[in-house]
Amino acid sequence: MKFSDVIGQDEVKQRLRQMVAEERVPHALMFCGPQGSGKMALALAFASYLLCGNRADGDSCGGCQQCLMAERLSHPDLHFSYPVIRPSGTGSEHKMSSEDFAAEWREMLLQGPYFTMDKWLAAMGAANQQALMGVGESDLLLKRLSLKSSQGGYKVVVMWLPERMNGECANKILKLLEEPPQQTVFVMVCEEPGRLFDTIRSRAQRIDIRRIDDGAIERALVERRGIDAEAARRLARAAGGSWLAALDELDADSEKRQFLDMFISLMRLAYMRKIKDLRKWSDTAAALGREKQRRMLAYFLRLVRENFMYNFHNPQLCYMTRDEENFARNFAPYINEANVLEMSALMNTAIRDIGQNANAKIVFFDMATNIIVSLIRKP
Repeated sequence: MKFSDVIGQDEVKQRLRQMVAEERVPHALMFCGPQGSGKMALALAFASYLLCGNRADGDSCGGCQQCLMAERLSHPDLHFSYPVIRPSGTGSEHKMSSEDFAAEWREMLLQGPYFTMDKWLAAMGAANQQALMGVGESDLLLKRLSLKSSQGGYKVVVMWLPERMNGECANKILKLLEEPPQQTVFVMVCEEPGRLFDTIRSRAQRIDIRRIDDGAIERALVERRGIDAEAARRLARAAGGSWLAALDELDADSEKRQFLDMFISLMRLAYMRKIKDLRKWSDTAAALGREKQRRMLAYFLRLVRENFMYNFHNPQLCYMTRDEENFARNFAPYINEANVLEMSALMNTAIRDIGQNANAKIVFFDMATNIIVSLIRKP
């Protein structure tokens, strides 16, 4: 992975290059940003840049042995740490670690550095389990980093979603960050840095990764996917700075299309006050995995905002796809200043409750019945 392969994020790339040029690379970096902004892509590109033996023109060369090994994810000084589920057939005495799913991780990452937790859970066959980092992960890292660099340069650890580590794991990782092995760089890729232990956050230099510029997404859609300019412009605006969202729009059977159908169904049933059908809707939503439920609710939140802004009749304020806009033409007036905050609060509460492992059927049915009341509020 080279910096030139990362979509947008030119300011961050330049900052990382400058760190290396000035020989001021921190022992721990924390890339924070929303899903689809390219945090993992930047982490991989930075790792390749550090390991490259022939850097040129502000990028890794892509042709030396170090780069080729990094590209194949087989470099002995490039380590990955990520949340996993408990492997099937293992008991509570087994200390799960990333080693349990190394083959699945490598296969997924070779397909591209833009992916979601849901994709990773599917690769592991997680069903309804949540992925975590336990003490087995910290023990594995301690073992790997106790060895000297095989190539005589940097050792790079890319930690994906370290906010999912438990207390025991965090305490051991903290010791590593306090006394890092020589020439070892930790690159932590975070989506919810607020969930990370304060002691770990304080020992890493934070770099905020913004949403990708619409122009960069538009160019990437044209150059990498062969989309015509007008379609690419519309897709880029609707993507909201996420390359994943842009790609999702290209898939006719996309998850986002499913979420839109669920949103339309919810609002129509709530407007018509069909309680029995809303219970069936809640059962359908509850059958989704918890990670997917949270993403769906986040999507609902965005649509509430977009429908509210649609009422101002200013195209520059709205970021909707054609299908979303078709529904908004008739539905938008029902999202107004009298209920927009209330509906947003209902969905935020549902996201919180799902994250705390509440009964999903109850959470969704409670939200749905309260939406009935919200929709009748007039400005």
